[in-house]
Amino acid sequence: MYDLHCHILPGVDDGSKSIEESIKMAKLAVSEGITHILVTPHHQKQDWINEKETVVQRVNNLQAELDDRNIDLTLFPGQEVSLYGDLLEDIEKDKILYTDEGNTYILVEFPTGVIPHYAERLFYELQSKGKTPIIVHPERNHAIIEHPNRLKNLIDKGALAQLTAASYTGKFGKKIEKLSKQLIEANLVHFIASDAHNSTNRKFHMKKAYEKLLKEYGRSKRNEFHQTTKDLLNGEPIIVPDAQYIQRGTLSKLLKRK
Repeated sequence: MYDLHCHILPGVDDGSKSIEESIKMAKLAVSEGITHILVTPHHQKQDWINEKETVVQRVNNLQAELDDRNIDLTLFPGQEVSLYGDLLEDIEKDKILYTDEGNTYILVEFPTGVIPHYAERLFYELQSKGKTPIIVHPERNHAIIEHPNRLKNLIDKGALAQLTAASYTGKFGKKIEKLSKQLIEANLVHFIASDAHNSTNRKFHMKKAYEKLLKEYGRSKRNEFHQTTKDLLNGEPIIVPDAQYIQRGTLSKLLKRK
């Protein structure tokens, strides 16, 4: 199993606070069947500045620690990039990490409360440079919670989106769990990742999420999410079903189990 969003790197953001905590997280990930993690510290959020060169070195150090302890987990360096005005300039300066070595897919985070007014323009400029933005945890963005089809507008224009495992399993409450299901059914999210921050109250929940996906939507949908995640990390073209509108106030009909 692959996890493309995780704050396992110690001492760089609101994730792991120590190497000991990172080791606990790594062992927990392995126990859930996770074999590869894209390490994604926050970048340009609040006071957290984690540029490419620093992240790569710190991930190498953590990987060496895991190897020394015989923890069978492979780490890749990445970032969870908050949208900011100099993003395109920093891409040109090689300060940004992608999900893949081909520098195609970039994880982007909106502020919790809003979709920035410049997001659509910035996404267009990213795509004009051959970069595809991946919107992380849209189900926890207040603007999308109130108006889910605002996400469809961005997906229709070429963005993709990542659902948090714990949102789907109910860890963030019934409202977000319901919206998570709606986003899956409307083909508005294309990957499931942990966004794990620690080994206590922000765990991985990946095994439980994929088991739930299999139970509610069948093997085909589960395999679809596995494949898109693998393609994302490999920098391969990602084929997704057409996005659908979400009907307000109702939970759309569950996909027929295959």
